[in-house]
Amino acid sequence: MSLPEKTFWGIHAGKTGDADNLFLKKNYIALGWARIGDLSKIPADREAFKKKIVEKYPDNKPGSVPVDAGQLYRFVHVMKKGDIVIYPSKKDRNVHLGIVEGEYKYDPSIVSGYPNLRQVRWIKHVPRTILSQGALYEIGAAMSLFQVKNYAEEFQNTIDGKQQPLPVKKDETIALVAEEIEESTRDFILKKLAQELKGHPFAEFVGHLLNCMGYRTRISPEGPDGGIDIVAHKDELGFEPPIIKVQVKSTEGSVGDPIVSALYGKVSPGEYGLLVCLGTFTNQAKNFAKSKSNLRLIDGNDMVDLILQYYEQFDSRYKGLIPLKRVYVPEVIEESNE
Repeated sequence: MSLPEKTFWGIHAGKTGDADNLFLKKNYIALGWARIGDLSKIPADREAFKKKIVEKYPDNKPGSVPVDAGQLYRFVHVMKKGDIVIYPSKKDRNVHLGIVEGEYKYDPSIVSGYPNLRQVRWIKHVPRTILSQGALYEIGAAMSLFQVKNYAEEFQNTIDGKQQPLPVKKDETIALVAEEIEESTRDFILKKLAQELKGHPFAEFVGHLLNCMGYRTRISPEGPDGGIDIVAHKDELGFEPPIIKVQVKSTEGSVGDPIVSALYGKVSPGEYGLLVCLGTFTNQAKNFAKSKSNLRLIDGNDMVDLILQYYEQFDSRYKGLIPLKRVYVPEVIEESNE
């Protein structure tokens, strides 16, 4: 089914839904960034919007500037009359769908914190339960304004009265959402490690992880280490086997067989070798490790698994570095054919 030539937009009314009355009672959609003033007076290019945000919000993180500028630019210059707007209200837990009917206007007298406005006519108000989990996830984006693309057809069907509540057991998007949340978390963890723990700090982190797993560790001082970054053992003195010699690589690329072989060359009989990296291992490296019963490789994905497993035991320093909170996501249970 081809959709009409219109754009579907998702919009939020602030972190706590503080613009809910403005949206639903006064029939506006709005954005904040009140310090900037009238957005229509900014030249119609994204770079100009970025410069204005840096000027008016100098304390904002650099990474947020293009995101914020893009939202403001699209609200003024890309959104058009006739587009569909989707507003998931935090107040009444309904999803409100409307048609954009006004051009951009600046009016701080209506609600001072949300001076950037467009008139909207609400045409449908539906409970969240009528929509698929995937559609709800898409309109739950972290941004204030964003395009809805993946589930635009579902929202059009909702407007047309064709969308029926989908039984949870038949909602295939539940699994997709759960996977996306998990993948996003894994990406976040690896990105933080790669950016914040280059070189010796990564060895210290791996040592802390091994401590959480029940090992005592001796970490080599920063500088030349002879190919061994950590020695791990179970007893206080480090005499009782198993003795584990650990090498860590904070690079994100592939680690090859020469590095793995070099580590194994330093492992004495009765000892174990462990190579930890943030990236991956080549097939040759994996094959070499498989042939050695006392050698183990841990790549970036394995590392994330261990972090999630032992996270509650991390000290405050590393919890601050990788801030996570426990979230429950739906688990898809396969139905038996029997």
